[in-house]
Amino acid sequence: MVNETGIQRPANHTTDFFLPDLCNVHAVLLLVIGTETGALIFAIINSGLKQFNWDYFALTSFFMLWIVLVSACLLCLLRHLQLRQWQIPGRPLRLNLIQQGMVAYGIVIATITCFAIASDILFRQPITGQWDLWFIVETVLIGTVITGLILRYFYLQHLWHRQQRAELMSRVDALQSRIRPHFLFNSLNSIIGLIHEDVEAAEESILDLAELFRATLKDSSHLVQVQQELEMCKRYLRIEKLRLGERLTIDWQLKNLSDAAMVPPLSIQPLVENAIYHGIQPNAKGGTLTINVHEQDAFLYVMISNPLLMQESNGRHQGNRMAMVNIRSRLAAFFGEKAVLKSSQLDGCHITTLRVPLQTG
Repeated sequence: MVNETGIQRPANHTTDFFLPDLCNVHAVLLLVIGTETGALIFAIINSGLKQFNWDYFALTSFFMLWIVLVSACLLCLLRHLQLRQWQIPGRPLRLNLIQQGMVAYGIVIATITCFAIASDILFRQPITGQWDLWFIVETVLIGTVITGLILRYFYLQHLWHRQQRAELMSRVDALQSRIRPHFLFNSLNSIIGLIHEDVEAAEESILDLAELFRATLKDSSHLVQVQQELEMCKRYLRIEKLRLGERLTIDWQLKNLSDAAMVPPLSIQPLVENAIYHGIQPNAKGGTLTINVHEQDAFLYVMISNPLLMQESNGRHQGNRMAMVNIRSRLAAFFGEKAVLKSSQLDGCHITTLRVPLQTG
């Protein structure tokens, strides 16, 4: 969910659905395997292994697959309506977790009942000429117990994921708090160096710094559009440009970026800062800082290149490693294993590459 400021916020708890997406290929495969396993167990209980009844297994498998797949489709529809905040004339339909569980439970039980009755009409009545109420009651009772256990499992799993998400956001805030003082210290040092040389430039730098910190003090538990993060980098680079002068050359290589390109706040600026403090500032001749940002396939790529120094102090190495570790941890909190942050050396340049998935949901 993206608001008017470009910040991506997590789904509201009133519209969050506790069931996973049961309609993707992986989920359907697991449903089919689980259903066939259940049908096999029922067939073994009914006839035993020595006199295994393949006809009973086939009919049971066919019957259970219809129930499971139709129920999954209906639950997917419910999930879609809930996450999209389905509107019934005049107001949105929002269900809490208990209501979601009751509706999902009712949908599955109703589906089981309908298929039990249809099965009795199509297969049993033509042979016996009468209703087999015990078959219907037995089927519904078994389905009620199994459905209750499965929904309970999904509910507990949802609560666990919610708790895990809260812990990750706390960790993100802690990591963010480490970056802010470091950024402030370096920026103030840059401005102090300008005060006696160019008062007007120092004033402009202070204004840029104020805008930067207005951005950094925002909630760090949500993604922001990459354009906002790049704007922060541009403000920071203006401060450094005034300090380093002609020693710093900036090459922006920005291609068309969509609203789906989103990153954690303060995930690119520290990488730019590292490139200046470890690649350009120690070099008497300075160098060119290249920032390439583009989208490819389903990912956003950010590549930051700076001149490679042959010898660097241990302190610089340590500071660079700490920044990389912090950013990797924050990326893992938001994207898991889909995000990549790595460093490489090519043609006398140090290249830092950041890759994150585009937010299409």
